[in-house]
Amino acid sequence: MTSQNIGIFVTGGIAAYKIPLLVRALVRAGHAVRVAMTPAAQAFVTEGTLATVSKHAVLTDHNEFAQPEHVAHVALAHWMDMAVVVPATANTLAKLAAGLADNVVTTTWLAFNGPKLIVPAMNDQMWLNDQTQANIAHLQAQGVAVLPPAVGFLAEGYQAVGRMPEVEVIETFIDTYQQVPFLAGKKLVITAGGTRERLDPVRYISNDSSGKMGTALANIAAAAGADVTLITTAKRPVLPAVTVQNVQTALEMQAAVATAFETCDAVIMAAAVSDYRPQTVSAHKLKKTSPTAGLTLTLAQNPDILAGLGAQKTTQLVVGFAAETNDVLANATKKLVSKHADLLIANRVGVGVGFDQETNAVWLLRPEQAPEAIAEAPKTVIATRILQVLATMMG
Repeated sequence: MTSQNIGIFVTGGIAAYKIPLLVRALVRAGHAVRVAMTPAAQAFVTEGTLATVSKHAVLTDHNEFAQPEHVAHVALAHWMDMAVVVPATANTLAKLAAGLADNVVTTTWLAFNGPKLIVPAMNDQMWLNDQTQANIAHLQAQGVAVLPPAVGFLAEGYQAVGRMPEVEVIETFIDTYQQVPFLAGKKLVITAGGTRERLDPVRYISNDSSGKMGTALANIAAAAGADVTLITTAKRPVLPAVTVQNVQTALEMQAAVATAFETCDAVIMAAAVSDYRPQTVSAHKLKKTSPTAGLTLTLAQNPDILAGLGAQKTTQLVVGFAAETNDVLANATKKLVSKHADLLIANRVGVGVGFDQETNAVWLLRPEQAPEAIAEAPKTVIATRILQVLATMMG
């Protein structure tokens, strides 16, 4: 996501104590953040703390009229690109669903006409209550995006649904928000991360892939309405709507992709799959045999998953990645043909380039079309463009 003006609306739940961490993470990511609080929220987190981490004065019922030359809640609504209610209590959800405006949070919400996101957090009985679920359904019908609460340890002292999702997941929810569900009804399989090929119980052969690109694709596809299966070696924050299958080796990834491939509309092979694996794996840690002796490894070639899918496809679209250190477009063009891919994303990699970075610069290659260059941008921006192109290809 490019930098935005984000309004964070804090309501009176115990999870409010985590909101300074969310505000700091959003500011660090380059967003401008301003906070509004209900009176009940101030019992859990202070106005001063949120003002310090956001670098802006916090709007409260107490100071709403401190500057009579403008209407504070309307001014905030005009400033925002996005409004996020977090944590959203059952009480505030009911007010928002009913259109009430009895504090600065609810009045600012009503005055704002842009993207609206809600992160509920409450006791499990309150969350599962029919009235709360009806309020959620009503807000979603109005176009409000909802990040469901997680299952975890509640303030009441037991495990249940209702816990506020972790800060990284909320940040992902905000970062990958899509106003238009342009992939609704589509089923995507996406791979991510670098495979690990074991030498022994403590060592493996791998690469520098962090899984950021593939995970961004999975999160944005889910935010755009797709049914997403993410087959990954990486452990990165994902939206609850993403089905995650964890694998380690190329053979494990091949098997998982093969199972999901038959019923999907498209597969995106964003993972960096190791070309080789040790022919034998030691059951014990390999030891030095002498102070000067070397180690010779015999490697077997791993299957080319992308090429296999290209040869096997019927109605599915196959999307691949080509990470190259030189002659990027020339090498990627050859791969587009040899792998029978419908879309290939090419990028340069090396030390500090491509792998494990927050940004990337890529080319999108399709058969019999000129390459589309995407200048350096956050990986979420690049992922969105890739998925928009894929959506067009799927009709």
